[in-house]
Amino acid sequence: MHTAPDLPITEPKTTGLVGRYRTELLSGLTVALALVPEAVAFAFVAQVHPLVGLYAAFIVGLITAAFGGRPGMISGATGALAVVMVSLVVTHGVQYLFATVVLMGILQILAGIFRLGKFIRMVPHPVMLGFVNGLAIVIFLAQLGQFKTANAAGELAWMTGTPLFLMLGLVVLTMAIIWAAPRLIKSVPAPLLGILIVSILVIGFNIDVPRVGDLASIKGSLPTFSIPSVPFTLETLWIILPYSVILAAIGLIESLLTLNLVAEMLESHGKTSKECLAQGASNVVTGFFGGMGGCAMIGQSMINVKSGGRTRVSGIAAALFLLVFILWGSPLIEQIPLAALVGVMFMVVIGTFAWSSLTILHKVPSHDAFVIILVTAVTVASDLAVAVVVGVIVSALVFAWRAAKRIDVETEINTEGTKIYRLSGPLFFGSIANFQEMFSPKDDPEDVVIDFINSRVWDHSGLQAIDTLAERYSRRNKKLHLRHLSADCKRLLDKAGSMVEQIEAEDPDYGIAVDYGDKFDKE
Repeated sequence: MHTAPDLPITEPKTTGLVGRYRTELLSGLTVALALVPEAVAFAFVAQVHPLVGLYAAFIVGLITAAFGGRPGMISGATGALAVVMVSLVVTHGVQYLFATVVLMGILQILAGIFRLGKFIRMVPHPVMLGFVNGLAIVIFLAQLGQFKTANAAGELAWMTGTPLFLMLGLVVLTMAIIWAAPRLIKSVPAPLLGILIVSILVIGFNIDVPRVGDLASIKGSLPTFSIPSVPFTLETLWIILPYSVILAAIGLIESLLTLNLVAEMLESHGKTSKECLAQGASNVVTGFFGGMGGCAMIGQSMINVKSGGRTRVSGIAAALFLLVFILWGSPLIEQIPLAALVGVMFMVVIGTFAWSSLTILHKVPSHDAFVIILVTAVTVASDLAVAVVVGVIVSALVFAWRAAKRIDVETEINTEGTKIYRLSGPLFFGSIANFQEMFSPKDDPEDVVIDFINSRVWDHSGLQAIDTLAERYSRRNKKLHLRHLSADCKRLLDKAGSMVEQIEAEDPDYGIAVDYGDKFDKE
């Protein structure tokens, strides 16, 4: 079972270094074309100027592509961040948003310095499946807005009649080209070919369908450096800090999950700490250059991988192409039909959704199936960060409950009249109730031994349970001994000041578990 979405990955046909770079550049161009309407739409969500979203897509995309922890990933302005920003912009204005993005970036840099990205490994497999499924649904729902048009009153309403059929027809045509093109033409990314063919058809026959320019003009100048115009006071800090913490958490969770997915799809490793640093640095720079901040984009990352992007060149090219569009290419880019870009994103949805998860729901344990459905639903209803946190908490509670039921004991009385309890299973906060019920100080002999050769003490609750049990025996003038404690358990007991006697003679030497995954975080 794989955490990667069910996206068919075919290695692009390349001939030497020239072919490799051609594929990377064309992949970057495809991504840049798909980034334009996304950045503009997310800017509207955050209620800022479209260029604020485009600048973020350019700066964040460029820095993370050059210095991030996973070649092939694409970053930019995202909807998950935009929905958090809107209340700040409405209440305090866009300058406070820029200051918030700078602080958000600083927090992400600190996360990279302290190597907090490694904790993404604690996200269980069912949570990952729910994450990609929920994200696929979110991407799909976001595209439905392109099927709305302004009515006579200036309000958005669903298309009907001929405009709707034209839009749907062009979307289906784009999807069909993307599906069929790899079987015929391997030198040009299929999504780019779909955009080009449909755009030529629409422009050549002057078909009246919504185009990129109908969203907003993307023409602009180079972003300029500017310190956010906010009072440098504690009051300002208390205003922006909560938003910065939330945005930093959402950005890192989405980025690191995307890193894991892309790394697994390409069967290579990503560097989580390096990605945290790159995301943070990009957001600090973005805040000083008038951008709304951003993080990794799984949809665009899937387009890049599917189009053959494997190195940092494709991501850098996507950011530079986007800048070219802003400075010089806006008249041409604004003529691209939205239907072509919607068709590309619909293919991303099909490829991103883990269809295999539907067939395994009745095969996996019921609690895992519940977590998959829960995370998917919360992702759609709320946001990615909340969904992942909820999924991890539920999975942790289920694990604790199941682990608590694993503790068991066997007893015997040796020839010396000592009663021996052979403990099996972990002793921690979830299992201490069962642990206490296993012993009978009232009926036991004067000497009692607990053998921990098949058990470990996991936390302070376990230590306290041992001390409490010792007191119960002590009140009856009986002695409790511990045998086969591991070295770390002994240190915990000694540090806690436990008076329970530990039998040293037969204690084995336990090895220390090494987290080999940490080596992939090293710079």
